[in-house]
Amino acid sequence: MKKSVPADSPAAYVAALTGWRKVLVESLRRSALAAGKLEERIKWGHLVYSFNGPVLLIRAEETRVLFGFWRGKRLANVDRRLKPSGRYELANMVLVEGDEVSPARARSLVEAAIELNQQLGDPRVAAKVPQGTNS
Repeated sequence: MKKSVPADSPAAYVAALTGWRKVLVESLRRSALAAGKLEERIKWGHLVYSFNGPVLLIRAEETRVLFGFWRGKRLANVDRRLKPSGRYELANMVLVEGDEVSPARARSLVEAAIELNQQLGDPRVAAKVPQGTNS
């Protein structure tokens, strides 16, 4: 895998994409930004959206696009394509050429994820609470 220089801005990240990945990322990005007041930035080399902590990510790779949510395990009832992955309650939707996510579905996922952060706080902090405690 070849290394690339991270984009300077979210717009530059999208502008550097081509083909189906660009079309898909543009659509997911529009839906995310329409869902609520999110901070959008480049972090870890891809798009990250925050509201009271990280909410979601959009990462274009060579053969796939990840649409991931920090509390995605709690969103599996909204879209079964979300698969658990990594720390916190992270779950990703792995999209390849030909896959689609309707703008309405993407927006409903983002709205639900924002609501979870509003209710439960920053998922990075919540993950540090020892299991079995009520705090």
